[in-house]
Amino acid sequence: MIIIDASNLIVGRLATYAAKQALLGEEVKIVNSENAYISGKKQNIFDDFQNKRDRGTPMTGPYIHRRPDMILRRTIRGMLPFKKPRGKEAFKRVMCYVGIPEELKDKKAITLEYANISKLPTLKYVDLKTLSKRLGAKVE
Repeated sequence: MIIIDASNLIVGRLATYAAKQALLGEEVKIVNSENAYISGKKQNIFDDFQNKRDRGTPMTGPYIHRRPDMILRRTIRGMLPFKKPRGKEAFKRVMCYVGIPEELKDKKAITLEYANISKLPTLKYVDLKTLSKRLGAKVE
């Protein structure tokens, strides 16, 4: 089981690593998902996600979540072949959490140095907590 601390990590780079590990058969748990960052202009990111949410209907989808842990999990799903049995099994092995749950408090979490936000050459990014609040989620 791999436990990843998502604090100050770029969502895309974190998601590729998690998807690869899940496809290899590892169980992946991601904690502090509200502290991960999406790179790009803030207004573009807000507009894109709001457009995705407005596009579907509650009955037929697409289902775009507001919570930061579910946004991160959906990003990982996009990097898996989730319509095939292998991808479905891999997606079941990925779990994201807001904060650190009780059962994972005493375990050691790794961080990905190459996915750190300090490696980004620009200062244009937004964290998942701010994005979720903008979409209407009740995040503390």
